[in-house]
Amino acid sequence: MHNSSLYLSMRSFIGIVMQSSLFDVAICFILAGAIDVVIVNLYPFYETVTTFRDVSFDNCIEDIDIGGPTMIRAAAKNHKDVLVVVDPKDYEPLIEHLQGKGNMDDAMFRRRLAWKAFQHVAAYNSAVSEWFWKQTNSGEFVPSFNVVLERSSSLRYGENPHQKAAFYFDKSLSDVKLGGIATALQHHGKGMSYNNYLDADAAWNCASEFSAPTCVIVKHTNPCGIASRHNLVDAYRLALEADPVSAFGGIVTFNVEVDEVLAKALREVRSPTDGETRMFYEIVIAPSYTPKGLEVLKGKSKTLRILEAKKNERGRQSLRQIGGWLAGSGGR
Repeated sequence: MHNSSLYLSMRSFIGIVMQSSLFDVAICFILAGAIDVVIVNLYPFYETVTTFRDVSFDNCIEDIDIGGPTMIRAAAKNHKDVLVVVDPKDYEPLIEHLQGKGNMDDAMFRRRLAWKAFQHVAAYNSAVSEWFWKQTNSGEFVPSFNVVLERSSSLRYGENPHQKAAFYFDKSLSDVKLGGIATALQHHGKGMSYNNYLDADAAWNCASEFSAPTCVIVKHTNPCGIASRHNLVDAYRLALEADPVSAFGGIVTFNVEVDEVLAKALREVRSPTDGETRMFYEIVIAPSYTPKGLEVLKGKSKTLRILEAKKNERGRQSLRQIGGWLAGSGGR
């Protein structure tokens, strides 16, 4: 049943918000029956407005979930008596908890689910709000907005070895297969560090600016070699020759697929400085790899990080933190 026509009866809400400690619990139970678990999957509004570019305004409106968020909020508020689940990843932990096999006490488990529920609804409402602002065609920067991020991993260390760090990404970009380094797939190598992400992002952004087959080598966020050639092995050699000293220990990025021939060049080419030293790199980035190309690269080093990155979304505004935040329109 479409949510715009979903009948949310008073009995349903009594069952959700009913507190087991209330004096009139018996009356409520007779009227509605207790609800112990609420599981809701919201309509995929964000996917609708980003994937189907020509979708009509009215169809987008119809895909704004009303009943789902209402039930989620009601259940989350009454989490002491109702378990609320909004993420399919929590189905298995929920079953284990109900079977008494979970590794978290009941109160904490319920609070974690309630937190996720409110966060989920907030992100959903933010997506709707952002879309509505775009429909005003004002061309102005939005007066206020929310940035919804999801923690992907805890990093090995921060900007310096004694600091802690974590990586967060914009899940909405991952859902529509965009996002650059933030949503990249790591095929091989050590875990990414804080500085690895900074350098990889700089390298990928630079390589993405070119339409011709291009190699970009970056060290400490600065390009130290860039070359465009139809033959990517030639492009790699030329980029390396620009500054082989700085390139050592850097990041090599390509804006087209890495095949077996190119992978062998990355593995075997010696430094132009002495013709003997085999080049060492922290990261290799490309939009895709052939099976053989990936196999060859994995043999270069156990620690070499091999990333497969999706394109960055053109036109999306960029943000920079300076205490406050600087916002700028995206694109070239």
